[in-house]
Amino acid sequence: QVQLVESGGGLVQAGGSLRLSCAASERTFSSYAMGWFRQAPGKEREFVAGISWSTYYADSVKGRFTISRDNAKNTVHLQMNSLKPEDTAVYYCNAKRIGTGPIQRDFGSWGQGTQVTVSS
Repeated sequence: QVQLVESGGGLVQAGGSLRLSCAASERTFSSYAMGWFRQAPGKEREFVAGISWSTYYADSVKGRFTISRDNAKNTVHLQMNSLKPEDTAVYYCNAKRIGTGPIQRDFGSWGQGTQVTVSS
């Protein structure tokens, strides 16, 4: 299990920006696909963005969110721009070994989550 710690959530007005970060305690970080999922109240957890050798995005966030990683620092970031009230959710960092399954699938190691609230 990879230990993951998220940071950067908070309250922002619609149209604003936030940057989430996730630090991983894994010596072989570069062999992991990293992703962000989110769960809104009363809804199932859903894929938001992922990065391995390529980047992947949910249709709902394409053009607004950008995922990036720094393998030297074992970190992954999610830059969220043009935020909407429907982006309100708990955001979870996810790690899964590259080659173990689709990056959009809900499995692997998880962080504790960070709350993002977008007010209208």
